[in-house]
Amino acid sequence: MKKYPKTLLFASLMLVSGSLLAKINLQQVDDFIKTTAIEKDLDPKWVRSIISQAKHQQSIINAMSKPAEKTLKWFEYRKIFMTEKRTQEGVAFWQKHQSVLDQVSAETGVPAEVIVAIIGVETFYGRIMGSHKVLDALYTLAFDYPKRSKFFTSELKHFLALAQESHIDPLSAKGSYAGAMGFGQFMPSSYRAYAVDFEADKKIDLLNNPQDAIASVANYLKAHKWRTGGEILKEIKKPNAALKFNQLKPHLSDQDTGQQYTVLELDMENGEQAYWQGFQNFYVISRYNHSHMYVSAVFQLSEAVKNLKEKTKTSL
Repeated sequence: MKKYPKTLLFASLMLVSGSLLAKINLQQVDDFIKTTAIEKDLDPKWVRSIISQAKHQQSIINAMSKPAEKTLKWFEYRKIFMTEKRTQEGVAFWQKHQSVLDQVSAETGVPAEVIVAIIGVETFYGRIMGSHKVLDALYTLAFDYPKRSKFFTSELKHFLALAQESHIDPLSAKGSYAGAMGFGQFMPSSYRAYAVDFEADKKIDLLNNPQDAIASVANYLKAHKWRTGGEILKEIKKPNAALKFNQLKPHLSDQDTGQQYTVLELDMENGEQAYWQGFQNFYVISRYNHSHMYVSAVFQLSEAVKNLKEKTKTSL
C-alpha cells in the first residue's frame, strides 16, 4: 500500500469533509470562530470545540425551502392549528397556568388567550418543540444557506453566548429546523433580548419552564408595541377598491376612527375568499412570525380557546 505524507492526508480529509458539508467554506468557519470569541467575549478554544462538533444537515436546507406558510393555502394551513384537540389542550394549558397568565396579562396588557394561542401554534403547548439540534441547524444555515447566511450567522453567535449565559448545553439543545427553541420557539437573539425570569430565581429557562415562557412571549409582544385593548383582526366584506392584500404593516386609514389597518385575502376551501382587516396588534404578532397566515391562525385559535374556556366555566 502506498503511503502518503500526513500533511497530504490531512488536506485530503479536509477536502472530503468540505464536499460532505456541501458548500461550507472551512476558512469562513475558522474566521467565524475567531470573530465570535471576540464579539461575544467567549473563550476561543471553547467556541472552536463546540463548532467542531456541529454537523451539516441537508434535511434542514430542504425544510427551509418549503415552509408551510409559503406552500399551503389558508384553508390548508388553518386545518393544522384549528382542531378540537388543540383548542381543548389550550384550555387545559390556560387552566393549569391561570395565575401566571392572569399576572402576566395584567402587567403587559397582552390577553391570556393570545399568549396561550402563540404557544399552542408554536409547540402544541410544549409537546412539539423540535427534534433538530439547535447547533446543527444554525451551523448549517449560517454556512450553507446564502439567502439568509447573515441572519443565521448572527443567530449562531447569539446561541453560543446564550449557552454560556443561561447554562444551556449547546451540544444537546433541540429546537426547530431554523434554530428556534422552547415553548415559544424563540430564536437565540430573541431569547437573549426578551426572555423573562418570571419566578425571579435568577434562571431563565424557556425550554423547560412554561412560566418563564409565558412571561417571555408577552414581553416580546409588549416590546413590539402591543396596544392594550386593541383589535387584532376583524372580518369584513370584500372591499370595493383595488387593494394590495396581505401586507403585514397597517397602511390604510379608517376615515371614521383614523385607525390604521391592512386587508387580508384568505383562500377558503369552497374556492371563495374571506377578507379581514388587520390592525396594530396584527402587525405586532407578525413580528413573531412574518406571515399573515400565521397571525390569522394565532388569532382564530385564541378566539376558539377563549370561547371554549368560557363555555366550560359556564357549564360547571
